Amino acid sequence: MKTPSCLSENKHQKSTFSLINRLSSHFRRSCRMLPSLIIVLTLTTCTYGENPAVQLLFTDKGLQYGKHVGAGWIQDNLKHFSLPDIKGRILGVSYMLSDITISQCDFPEPSVEFSDDVNGFTSSLSGLSVAIKGNWATQCRWIRGGTFDLALFDLDVMSVVELGKDADGHLSVTSNKCRARVGDLMIQLHGASWFLKHFVDFFKNHIKGELQSKICPCVEKFIVNLEDHLKATNVSFEVCKALGVDLPLTSPPLINASALNLGLKGEFYSIKTHEDPPFEAPPFSLPEQPDYMMSVGVSAYTLNSASFAFYSAGLLQVLINDSMIPPGFPFRLNTSSFGHFIPQLPKLFPDLLMELQVYARDIPMFYFLPGAVKLNFLAAVKAFAIQPNSTWTPLFKLNADSEFSGKVWISDGKVKGSVAMDNFTLTLAASEIGTFKTDHLEDLAKMGLKMALSQLNQKLAKGFDLPRMKHGELVNTVLNVEKGFMAISSDAELWSADRRF
Repeated sequence: MKTPSCLSENKHQKSTFSLINRLSSHFRRSCRMLPSLIIVLTLTTCTYGENPAVQLLFTDKGLQYGKHVGAGWIQDNLKHFSLPDIKGRILGVSYMLSDITISQCDFPEPSVEFSDDVNGFTSSLSGLSVAIKGNWATQCRWIRGGTFDLALFDLDVMSVVELGKDADGHLSVTSNKCRARVGDLMIQLHGASWFLKHFVDFFKNHIKGELQSKICPCVEKFIVNLEDHLKATNVSFEVCKALGVDLPLTSPPLINASALNLGLKGEFYSIKTHEDPPFEAPPFSLPEQPDYMMSVGVSAYTLNSASFAFYSAGLLQVLINDSMIPPGFPFRLNTSSFGHFIPQLPKLFPDLLMELQVYARDIPMFYFLPGAVKLNFLAAVKAFAIQPNSTWTPLFKLNADSEFSGKVWISDGKVKGSVAMDNFTLTLAASEIGTFKTDHLEDLAKMGLKMALSQLNQKLAKGFDLPRMKHGELVNTVLNVEKGFMAISSDAELWSADRRF
């Protein structure tokens, strides 16, 4: 493209980039939360009978790691646990064991497995030995109370938990089966009379039965409390003032012997219109990656629903006037400057300021292909002359059609990427001032877009940190773009200063 002789090439390039950067900043402000939100979607676990746009897959490797961490946490925090009081009657005498705490525990690592028979988990604990202490008392006047030491040996517990989905798309948990057995018990009563100590063996068997009968109800109470917590969690979130996202389960969890799959709706919506997208989420199959603890699949539908939300709310548009152009920019938004590209314009409307209305004329669409992300963006630019009485006179309309492709990967614990412009065309769609060629305007726009992409790629090459959890981090994370979806697989490391998490 030939540049007007009054402009130096270096100045023109810098100023063009500054203008393009101004034009794109409006859209970046609206969409800047999307990358973080997509990551957040990868760390969220939560009807609709539709294809999920987001899938979370947890493998047996992740299950066993979680079991190991959980067992360690229980072992470290048993001293903080308290047990409920035990009340009963023996030979007509009421008794109570109170202030029961755990003083020592030999906690073997439990067994936890996926169970496709009940669509849930089967967990078992064998050979648990625990020492507890507390106070004992009776309602008999001539039997004084005191303290006790009690040891349980070879405690076995088996629990089966079923997973499902409630009507609102929450994950549900239900106790399907529970069994508990206490192998042996020893008890020593401090403060008991010599007479009472003769009945310790009888008392021991009674307490053994009482303790054994309370184990499964405690397990089931924990599961009920977890179910109540899951019911209270939100499945729809406000991302910003303009955008929300729906994340209910679309179907009950899918479980086989090696993995658990959760399918989430994963649809953005406009808070202003809350319209459904004019397209549906296509099915996709997230492959199991047994060498990783978890995988996340995000369909292109998720990104496209965000595009539709912004488009339907009328947010993909901006008005550009001369005051928004940097002072040092040699090209002004007026009829005189545009005369370099449209010779008849300054003759018809001499020395008038102009305004440009830039907007998306259709929904920007993302496409996931093996190793690449594609974006088609169809925009339009309407130009107006500002008359001395502040009225607007329409001048012309240009269609700006662009296609971009990008790559995204994870390296050194950062999400990195690159973007390239595959095609850009600028055509005259309508004119109130007669026809004119758009070649030079198209060349100018291409140059500005290439410079803007160069700056963007510098930032993408540096990358963005993977999200960190409060008590852990993602490790060995890989990202692959497949046909129709993006897959992220990762391991995790959990930690805490005091292990009380």
